[in-house]
Amino acid sequence: MEHIDSIQPNDTLDRKLAIKQGIVSGFPIFLGYLPIAIAYGVLAKESGLSTLETTMMSVLVFAGAAQFMAAGMFAAGAMFFEIVIATFVLNFRHFIMSMSFMNVGKRFPLKWKFPLSLGLTDETFAVSSLNKDQAQYKNGTYFYLSLILIAYIGWIFGSLAGALLGDVLPQALSESMGIALYAMFIGLLVPSVKKEWRIGIIAIFSMMLNFILMELANLSQGWSIVLATIIGSFLGIFLLKEDDES
Repeated sequence: MEHIDSIQPNDTLDRKLAIKQGIVSGFPIFLGYLPIAIAYGVLAKESGLSTLETTMMSVLVFAGAAQFMAAGMFAAGAMFFEIVIATFVLNFRHFIMSMSFMNVGKRFPLKWKFPLSLGLTDETFAVSSLNKDQAQYKNGTYFYLSLILIAYIGWIFGSLAGALLGDVLPQALSESMGIALYAMFIGLLVPSVKKEWRIGIIAIFSMMLNFILMELANLSQGWSIVLATIIGSFLGIFLLKEDDES
């Protein structure tokens, strides 16, 4: 692969090669998504969603953390509007990722920008960022498309498999899959805390605030999550800003 500085905007990457490279780059994400998506599918079925609803959430949302949270809130009886607001707040980072990706793909035709931005997740964004040179080629869009599609297929297939397993697994085993929700968020939190300890403070503050709003203020679980997330985010702005200035 040529260095990005030597690539001219008019250079053309063979379409089949671009697709192949995208699939190869996205296949580890495909494998990583399968067990998490299966856990989500089982949890969603345990929460009361049908197989169709469980799978369609993956088709339309394609955001693991948000789907886990939505399934948990649905099981707790949260209102539809509460679930939508909570997942919107949790997924707001996708706007930032999309803007960053569009800056890389500023030469892409408009018809490519919107669908590619919809397929961005933490993992596909990370791999795309490591392959910025692909955006310099005329057919570079096919690299990102195949990268996103292979991850997308893995997530949908795993969700469907989990939903189907949820119908045949013993009740005790199916209910135990709920731990996957906490395991996933802990897995996302721990690496961040290792890099910046203030993130741990924000997480603990948000957790305590959620408990206070739900148990002491008698707020519904949905709205307590929404408010705790928003207030915790504002706290993060000030704490992390102090770190940048120091």
